[in-house]
Amino acid sequence: MLNFIYYPVSGILWFWHKVFGLLPFLGPDHGVTWALSVVFLVFTIRALLYKPFVKQVRTTRKMQELQPQIKALRKKYSKDRQRMALEMQKLQREHGFNPLLGCLPIFAQVPVFIGLYHVLMSFNRTGGIGPGRLSMTPEENVNEPNYVFSVQDVQSFLDARLFGAPLSAAIAHAEELYLAFDVPELQNGIPSRTAVALISVPLMIIASIATHLNARHSISRQTAEIADQPQTAVMNRLALYIFPFGVLVGGPFLPVAVLLYWVSNNAWTLFQQKLVYTQIDKEEEAKRLEAIERRDSYAPRPGARPAVDKRSGANPEQPESGEEAGGAPTPPRPASPQPGARPARSARPRNSKAKKRKQRRR
Repeated sequence: MLNFIYYPVSGILWFWHKVFGLLPFLGPDHGVTWALSVVFLVFTIRALLYKPFVKQVRTTRKMQELQPQIKALRKKYSKDRQRMALEMQKLQREHGFNPLLGCLPIFAQVPVFIGLYHVLMSFNRTGGIGPGRLSMTPEENVNEPNYVFSVQDVQSFLDARLFGAPLSAAIAHAEELYLAFDVPELQNGIPSRTAVALISVPLMIIASIATHLNARHSISRQTAEIADQPQTAVMNRLALYIFPFGVLVGGPFLPVAVLLYWVSNNAWTLFQQKLVYTQIDKEEEAKRLEAIERRDSYAPRPGARPAVDKRSGANPEQPESGEEAGGAPTPPRPASPQPGARPARSARPRNSKAKKRKQRRR
């Protein structure tokens, strides 16, 4: 049903096995060759998801910037959820914010992990419970291909050892699963649980620590406003402590190859986070400095004299006549008369005696 996942995953693993199998100091049947194939399967998938991861980080940063506006909308439309949803969508469109991009890399890794787990477990199909288990006998199992892997590839994978442990074995596997390695086609015989534990336990511890470090690095980028939210606080505690503890609890049930996948994936994530966050911080710092320079370019330099219009002799920074400093118009001042000039007619005082004479004649 999920062959569209299993075949691509097995194809990438097959490709890297053929590449590292050409190395003369390893060879196609060496355990390190198969281990490197698993590691570079992780790197290939994560490299394909690099751009979506960058978009996820930018989406998270944009979400943090919009938190005050989102909080205001929730408060304003707390009683009208439909209107609040519409306003949220409008705000997201205006700022080019798509919350689905923040979940894409996580969702994309889930089918890859499922596909890898199924393909690796399908190298050993002797058990009757679990993914890839077909209740085969050990003889049937080593003579049956596994997706793109041929019979010779299946036998090579089962016979390969990494510090004495097969890549398809787990600490908690049943005894019948260990019997899959005791067939004439294989050379190394039945591995011991001690050998599997000696390689699995360190990988479990490293994977747990890497999971915790990844969570701590992501949480350190959160703003105080987001980190103080109840839901975010719960998720942060889960990511910091519960998920790393889950790796230790579930590790004994995971094959060595899956633990290698987990360690490689966490190592890539930690390196990628530091790289992307550093790049984005530099971009934001450059934008901030550019904004400061643009603002300073419009301000007068310290100690500079105000500019004066040479044609009019006016200072553009001083208010013109008829205006005060605040911009309010002032009443015009009357012009003073020249010495010896006759006063204006309207300003001459009227002869009161002549006025009285006219009144008497009437």
